[in-house]
Amino acid sequence: MKQERHATLYREYRPQSFAEVRGQEQVTDTLEKAIKNGKVAHAYLFAGSRGTGKTSVARILAKALGVSDKDLYEIDAASNTGVDNIRELREGVQTSPFDSKYKFYIIDEAHMLSRQAWNALLKTLEEPPAHAIFVLATTERDKVPETIQSRCEIYTFKQPAREILASVVSDVAKKEGYALDTPAAELIALLAEGSFRDSLSILQKVLAVSSGKKIDIADVEKVSGAPRGELIRQLLSGIAKKDVALALGAIEEAVKQNLDARTLAKLLIHRMRVVLLMRYAPDLADEFSKEISAEDAVLAKEISKERGVNSDTLRALLDAYATMAYAAIPHLPLELAVIDICKTES
Repeated sequence: MKQERHATLYREYRPQSFAEVRGQEQVTDTLEKAIKNGKVAHAYLFAGSRGTGKTSVARILAKALGVSDKDLYEIDAASNTGVDNIRELREGVQTSPFDSKYKFYIIDEAHMLSRQAWNALLKTLEEPPAHAIFVLATTERDKVPETIQSRCEIYTFKQPAREILASVVSDVAKKEGYALDTPAAELIALLAEGSFRDSLSILQKVLAVSSGKKIDIADVEKVSGAPRGELIRQLLSGIAKKDVALALGAIEEAVKQNLDARTLAKLLIHRMRVVLLMRYAPDLADEFSKEISAEDAVLAKEISKERGVNSDTLRALLDAYATMAYAAIPHLPLELAVIDICKTES
């Protein structure tokens, strides 16, 4: 039974009310006030990266307006891109709701609609029936025609902060009967890259293979394929001490293990940030230590005064991370950054 539940964590713990939505107050607060004041729009455009809660909030909006399941229609534009699909929708819109005040349409991945489909939908959005409400959800707002955008109320969904994602996975793990330690939750949040859905997807894999009720960072590393902590510590230590051979050796090992270059860089940046903050705000060292494992915390304190720990180092790593996505050799930008950092006098 547990295995079955793990496979649907994101759906099982999908927020059911505006109050349960985390990190999107700029959206939920405005929608709640609009409903309270009786100023509901006939068309909305929800834009934001994947897994930020667009369709969840759309469903909550429908629920808050009293829309029943019979009058709620969800359309995946990725597989219903043509003008014929939209024509069917236009015909259906004209009929009255079954047992609600509104007929509520959620069009997911809206940017996938064809130009002809957009033109057909535009006519409906220009003169919608009083009982029709549309929510267009998209990860690529720039691909939605301006003529459509101008007829919608637009809401931008932000990527949730790492702290919010870590809190969410910790809460869900607890509800499932597991104890997720802080460094493990932080690693899941980092790997999820601002996506609630991805964070719970990673968590479900961890829980599915866990033999105990306590989950630590090693469990997450094993399941997610993230670099082992020792490899990151070696790389971090090499950079801090400007030991280029040590640092490049860690990167070479990552290449041998076929580890994702950007994940390696991201985890390195996170650890270096903690070390840097420890150096310049030592009074808050205990607070920063909570984000990382005990071994990482010991190393961070040990190397925080090394000459390679400075803001220029962190900037160089951030620049390398930014160029990795389109580099011919994925690990090369990080290798070059390490060489530049280690040869620079400070």
